[in-house]
Amino acid sequence: MDVALLVNPAARAGAHTVVVDEVSARLRGHGIRVAVISGGSAADSSSLLRAALDVGTDAVLVAGGDGTVNLAIQELAGTNTPLGIVPVGTGNDFAAALGLRELRAEATAAAVIAGRTRRVDLARATRADDSSRLYATVLAAGFDSKVNDRANGMTWPRGHSRYDIAVLIEFLRLRDLPFRVELEGADGDVEVLDGPLVLASVGNGPTYGGGIRICPEATLDDGLLDITLVRPAGRLRLLRLLPRVYRGTHASSPDVVMRRARSVRLDAPALTAYADGDPLGALPVRVDAVPGALTVFTA
Repeated sequence: MDVALLVNPAARAGAHTVVVDEVSARLRGHGIRVAVISGGSAADSSSLLRAALDVGTDAVLVAGGDGTVNLAIQELAGTNTPLGIVPVGTGNDFAAALGLRELRAEATAAAVIAGRTRRVDLARATRADDSSRLYATVLAAGFDSKVNDRANGMTWPRGHSRYDIAVLIEFLRLRDLPFRVELEGADGDVEVLDGPLVLASVGNGPTYGGGIRICPEATLDDGLLDITLVRPAGRLRLLRLLPRVYRGTHASSPDVVMRRARSVRLDAPALTAYADGDPLGALPVRVDAVPGALTVFTA
């Protein structure tokens, strides 16, 4: 077997190196050839991966977080080439949904060696200009995407504290956002929700942001999307809701609306959607479930 191992050089500031070396050694010890590829940018990484697939590789491993995995799924969706993940990024939500524990080289290597695979769904987000991108975890728009916007625009401080400051600033600036949400259910029925929201999330998987259970009932193989909408409720009530969101126990809150659909369209002014932790583009955006789109190695 030939395996292409795509490495994000920035993942975990170098802590990934030992894990990547261990995975490679375990695979080579079982006669599996491993070609390590690493680009200087997302575009470089995608180009290198396409070249490896063109030459011929039996499987692809990604050492990184959800953002690097997202690069790979653009190339592998709709093919029979399986994807494995060495979860060494800042956010490893897709790997967690597959049962791959963080920084555990043996789990990924064992799955590849044993050939344990399954088919999972993806979601396709289509922008207003009809361009589209696949994602594996959650698309977010609203308060959480505003936090990402602000954090990405900050040059200081570095690290996770930048996001803590961004959360505080955006919470103090919190305001209702006029949304239009159009849902198409599994039975083809259409539901339209018009009104103010704090955030709207569309999950293929259950978590984002490194384990926040925003769509707690989402599964990777049901052919449907899970939608979580949070209504305006005042800062104090939202503060009380936040710990429940982390635990995934917020479904019973009167300020939360949850739906399951095969497609959803989100529209709100001056909002950026984020998917798999990276900016996708401005709303409006349509999201469609893509059942069985990807073959993955699982623990």
